[in-house]
Formats: sequence, structure tokens, C-alpha cells
Amino acid sequence: MKSAQVHKKEVVIIGAGLCGSLLALRLAQRGYKVDVYESRPDLRKVDISAGRSINLALSDRGFKALEMAGVATKAREICIPMYGRLVHDKQGNTFASNYSGRSGEYINSISRGDLNAILLDEAEAAPNVNLHFNVKCTRVDIEAKRAYFSSYENDDSFEVEGAVIFGADGAGSVLRKSYYLEKKFLFSYSQEYLTHGYKELEIPADALGNHQISKDHLHIWPRGAYMLIALPNMDGSFTVTLFLGHEEGAYHFKGLDSEAAITAFFKEEFPDALALIPNILEEFENNPTGALGTVKCAPWYYKGNTLLIGDAAHAIVPFYGQGMNASFEDVLVLDEVLDTCEGDWELVFKTYQKRRKKDADAIGDLAVENYYEMRDHVANPLFKEKRRLEMLLEKEYPEAYFSKYSMVTFNEDIGYHEAMIKGRAQDKALLNMIADGTVATNLPDEDLDLAAIFKKVQEETQEVMDEDKIAGLK
Repeated sequence: MKSAQVHKKEVVIIGAGLCGSLLALRLAQRGYKVDVYESRPDLRKVDISAGRSINLALSDRGFKALEMAGVATKAREICIPMYGRLVHDKQGNTFASNYSGRSGEYINSISRGDLNAILLDEAEAAPNVNLHFNVKCTRVDIEAKRAYFSSYENDDSFEVEGAVIFGADGAGSVLRKSYYLEKKFLFSYSQEYLTHGYKELEIPADALGNHQISKDHLHIWPRGAYMLIALPNMDGSFTVTLFLGHEEGAYHFKGLDSEAAITAFFKEEFPDALALIPNILEEFENNPTGALGTVKCAPWYYKGNTLLIGDAAHAIVPFYGQGMNASFEDVLVLDEVLDTCEGDWELVFKTYQKRRKKDADAIGDLAVENYYEMRDHVANPLFKEKRRLEMLLEKEYPEAYFSKYSMVTFNEDIGYHEAMIKGRAQDKALLNMIADGTVATNLPDEDLDLAAIFKKVQEETQEVMDEDKIAGLK
């Protein structure tokens, strides 16, 4: 191996994914000289999507950050609006559930790779950004602010010394690993996995290149112990994701080890989906089974030297569609902190973590909660009645009533933590009102006294929040 070379840089970013590329672009816009190092090849030249979510849900929080960096318009050009969930039962029946009672609120299916490419193009166009691909970070000396790399293209190793180093290197972050290996400070870290994993499949476009099922919805096949979802792509296809236990339950990934087992499972649980997936056996065999985990850690920074950001600081499961949006919001919050604290990286990092940590923890918890909601509850009559009331209240009181989902997804000026606290209390209040007969659920929409329901929900929500505060649950 050749001897290591040392390169001195101003801002070093490890990771050129969605968060790292947006961070590079924004810091460059603020005048910093930025060098970004990515272990994978340049995704604009090589297809590296295998094993990762092909499309993601982009919503208002993400757009607010993209607007800040001047790339929202380009992102919108590759979005497919999804106005709600379309739930499929075993008999092939469907029912729609809108995401909001307000008009004009929806989430967007967007290609991970295409959006990442837009951000990389914008960053690369800046004269003060350098992108380096096929270079793996092996460790970071957080005291010396020095990152160690090895090249996949040759036998070279080299060291980069930065005035500051950002770890935007995802759930398996090398910078985060260096935090606990170097033992320079007290570092708390947890990584909790669901007992379920996921595998991606595809519903192709029809012979004319059109979507075979509604492209205006996120499709869900909820089955209690497992679930299938599908998001539309620009080419007329759908990316389908199966969420299933690794080894538990009547069906699990370990047991789906033959053509007969796979076919029997889909015929029993998802017959209408099976009819649309012609290459299911090939895809099942060739596409990897991914893990689903939540990462929490603290502190995210070491002195004014290094900072974890995005999934490296707070990886979450995908069931609120907020992983990318939360990472983009990280960059937005950091930018706002720089407006007040620029010039002192340690103060910037300390202020940023104080503002952001509780929100990052909250969306991690909410994402796990929403997994069980999507898997178990969306077809439940009580849940469906709650959603009915939420939609009616949002339509009648668009400026005053927001469901938990709307607060998280469409109200980017409310933090995730506040949305979680108020949303949980509101859900409890509504469900109690339905269960105890306060709301006559047998009445048609036009006969409901929405003014009385709205007032009662507000009162009950506040009461639950007060009780939770007294119990120390806030």
C-alpha cells in the first residue's frame, strides 16, 4: 500500500447521499469551501440502487429545505402527488383514505436517485465544492479533525484534515463509530431493530407505459403481522415493498425459501398484487432483505470539530415517510443556527443539537408507531371513524384543526416533538369520544354537529396533555 497523503480542507463532508449533498450545496452557498467524500460510485454514472428504497415520500418539511437551497422547482418536476392511502383487502376491495381534509395537501413519490442526482449536479456546479467518489472512510480522529480514507479505484490511502468534519454517512456512520471507539467523551448510543425486515419488488407499467393501479395514492395491503405497500414511479411502474417478520409469525422471510412457499403466501394474502407482479420469484431471490432500525445517540458533536447529521445522528424506520424530510430539515435548522452563531463551530453545534435533538427522537418514535398503525389499524372500523372525523374537522376548520399526521407531514412550522405530544393527546381524545358514544358515528356527515365535536376535541385534548404533563410523559 502506498504511503498516506494528508490533504488540508475547510469543510469535509463524509457521505454524498441526500443529506450530504444538500448540506454541501447549502454550505457552498454560504461561501464555504466544501469537499465531499463518498464510498459508493457516482450514482449519476452507475446504478447503485440495489437494496435501497428506490422511491421516497417528499413532503412539506423537505420542500422547505429544498426551497432554501433553490432546488425545489427541479424536485417538483420529478414528483408524483399521492393524495392519500388506498387500502386493499384480501378480496381485492379497496377504500381510499385522504391524507388531509384540506385541499392541496399531499405527499409526493420521488426517485431517490434522481433527487440525489439533482442535488449533486447543483453542488458540483458550485466552484467551491469538490466531490470525491469511490473513497471509503475508515475512521475519523475527532481530536485532530482528520478523516482516513482508502480508494476503491487504486491502492491509495490518504488523510484529510478539515477545519470541521460532518458525518452525513447514514445509519452505519463511520464518524459515529469513531465517537464511541475513541472514548474521548461520554457518548450514548442505541440501535433498535424491528423484528420485521423488508424486500422490494416491482409492479411494471402496462404495455402502453401507464400505471396499472391508481398513481394518485400510496397503496397499502395491511395484514396485521405483515404488510405490502406500493409507491408510483415516473415510468409507469410501482416500487412495492413487503414488510414481513424475519423469523416470526405464520409467514416469515426465513420460511419463504421456495417458489411454492412464495407463491402460496402471495396467493393467500395479496392475490390482487400478485397478479400485477410478473417477476416476483426472480425479484424475491435477487433483491436483498433489508433490516429496519432506529438509531438514537448523543451528543451529535465533539467540540467544534465534528457533527453527525441526518441518518448518522437519527436513522428511523420508513413508516411516516419522514426519513429524508427529517434529514433535509436538519440542514435547514443548521442553516438557521448559522445565521446567529456563525464563526464559532462549537456554539453552532451545541445550539443546533439543543434545537434539534428532541424533534429527531420524536420522529423516530412516531415512525415506529405509524408502522403498527399502517399494518394493524388502517382497516379497523374505529380507526376509520377517527380518520373520517379528522378529515371533516380539517375541512371545516382548515386553519384551526390539524390531525397528528397533518402536523407531522404538512405543518413544517411545528416541530416533530410538539406534533407528537399534541397529536397523541388528540388521537386519544377522539378515540375516547367515539368509543363512549359522544359522537354518534351512525349519522351521515351532514348531520354531525362539527362545532360541538371540535370544541369537545379541543377540551379533551388539553385535558389529556395536562394529565400527561403531570405524569411526566411530556
